[in-house]
Amino acid sequence: MSKLAEFRALEQQLAAQLAELEALKKDDGLKKEMEFEEKLRALMSKYDKGLRDIIAILDPKTKVGKPSKQDSGVRRPRQVKRYKNPKTGEVVETKGGNHKVLKAWKEEFGADVVESWLQ
Repeated sequence: MSKLAEFRALEQQLAAQLAELEALKKDDGLKKEMEFEEKLRALMSKYDKGLRDIIAILDPKTKVGKPSKQDSGVRRPRQVKRYKNPKTGEVVETKGGNHKVLKAWKEEFGADVVESWLQ
């Protein structure tokens, strides 16, 4: 594409986006949302509250902010899975699905068949 053609295409895209922007500016729903946000931020400022405080007041069950010690992001260790190939008798033990032999089996026999070998 030539530079001129690229320029004109971008110019058309910009004109379309500007038209969308103008339509949004005239939208009553957007005006109401903007007014609500402005008033909410003023109210929050007046009472020295943040978004987390508002969420905690309106929906106390929602967890916001830093996780507690119970939810510290520590996952429980994965369980070891043991697969036995009934044709060869070969056994593979793995904690995840990224084992080279297991992947080769799944390619050769299909994932459903290999999962049926789980002991």
